[in-house]
Amino acid sequence: MKNGQIHHVEIYVSDIAISSEFWGWVLAKLGYEEYQAWPQGKSWTMDGTYITLVQVEKEHKVPPYHRKHVGLNHLAFAVTTEKLNQLKTELRSKGVGLLYEEENFKDKLFFEDPDRIKIELANY
Repeated sequence: MKNGQIHHVEIYVSDIAISSEFWGWVLAKLGYEEYQAWPQGKSWTMDGTYITLVQVEKEHKVPPYHRKHVGLNHLAFAVTTEKLNQLKTELRSKGVGLLYEEENFKDKLFFEDPDRIKIELANY
């Protein structure tokens, strides 16, 4: 790791099983490997950075996440053009709705996880 590199991102989710399935698929496609798993969470790692999902406690489920409130708006992952196009096709075949399609971004792809956390794939 380098000084200043993101060590990890921890995301609280409303349903750990549903989110783990979704994020596990996306992160595997991006080259992450499963790192840890426990009843209330799961994490994936790549090059020293890891992403962790944690089941939110019942008393904190309301209000649900909304990216336009204070806090995280989205996570962006760097991908090649080939990977961007591949994942666009695969996400559509899985029934994942793509955001901003009318904008016709050639170098970006946006979609949401089960809690509506926005994910961006950005061409580098």
